[in-house]
Amino acid sequence: MRGCAKVKNKQILVLGLDGAGKTSVLHFLASNTVRHSTAPTLGFNAVNISSEDRQMEFLEIGGSEPFRSYWDMYLPKGWLLIFVVDSADHKRLPEAKKYLHQLIDPNPDLPLVVFANKQDLEAAYRITDIHDALALSDVGNDRKLFLFGTQVTRNGSEIPSIMQDAKDLITHLAINM
Repeated sequence: MRGCAKVKNKQILVLGLDGAGKTSVLHFLASNTVRHSTAPTLGFNAVNISSEDRQMEFLEIGGSEPFRSYWDMYLPKGWLLIFVVDSADHKRLPEAKKYLHQLIDPNPDLPLVVFANKQDLEAAYRITDIHDALALSDVGNDRKLFLFGTQVTRNGSEIPSIMQDAKDLITHLAINM
């Protein structure tokens, strides 16, 4: 078995606390359309996306307490971690930081894309504040790290260009894995 075959079986993990907007972000990445999901993901949400002759398998795992125990089990199957945080939920950022570092500390080679979501809300922290709140400067100098300020606005609305940039980056990373 060649090394490339292994990568094809790996997944892009989409994790984050409940209510951060993981499902809405994943829906955009899959369909280029905005659709809000108000119900939390109870369990798993798998989506395959084809892009530039590459099949990418995304796996979202629910972010509520009972499902977080599964995160560590699926991490070895991941070759990229997308971590979504609610930029306006100031009280839960320390909890998000704790879980993020528990995931990435034992996996120093795992590329990380952070979506600082809900940037359209008045209470949202700016990107620099999210960077500090999540202690992203502590994730290691050798790790590929990308931080996007995102918003998935009203259903049917225009797609923010930053979301398209994020999708293009994820596709580029997938092609080069």
